[in-house]
Amino acid sequence: MPVPEFILSLREKIGHAPLWLSGVSAVVLDAEDRVLLTRRVDNGRWAVVSGVLEPGEEPGPAALREIAEETGVTAELVRLTSVDVTDPIVYPNGDHTQYLDLCFLARHVSGEARVADDENTDVRWFPVDQLPDDLTDTSRLRIDKALHHGPEAWFRG
Repeated sequence: MPVPEFILSLREKIGHAPLWLSGVSAVVLDAEDRVLLTRRVDNGRWAVVSGVLEPGEEPGPAALREIAEETGVTAELVRLTSVDVTDPIVYPNGDHTQYLDLCFLARHVSGEARVADDENTDVRWFPVDQLPDDLTDTSRLRIDKALHHGPEAWFRG
């Protein structure tokens, strides 16, 4: 999905200045407990599914929407696993952004994993103990919090 209209409208006013956004991400597991990852167009690295909340959109439905839009997979949410603030990001076009990210653990319900949008070049399931070396640091952190830590670690960096 292209950049949401509300962000394009804001960028017309603020240019490349820092923009604070709310986002969602999802650690999606299949029946074999493999993690669904996407290879991002913007940086070429593997990452968990993620996206921007539209104005007024609820985080849970937004995470499910992003999973379907990016991978063609239908999932169900299990629980919220972390709330984090990303480091500042500078995109190739010069836009500066930082996100409040709400990450969910989700389970595959149906659908074959595939590239379903223009934000990714590849989509694959990975065994948890065989994650790719070029996985983004934020995704590694989100997977770790979702799968290996209890509630005491979900809401701190």
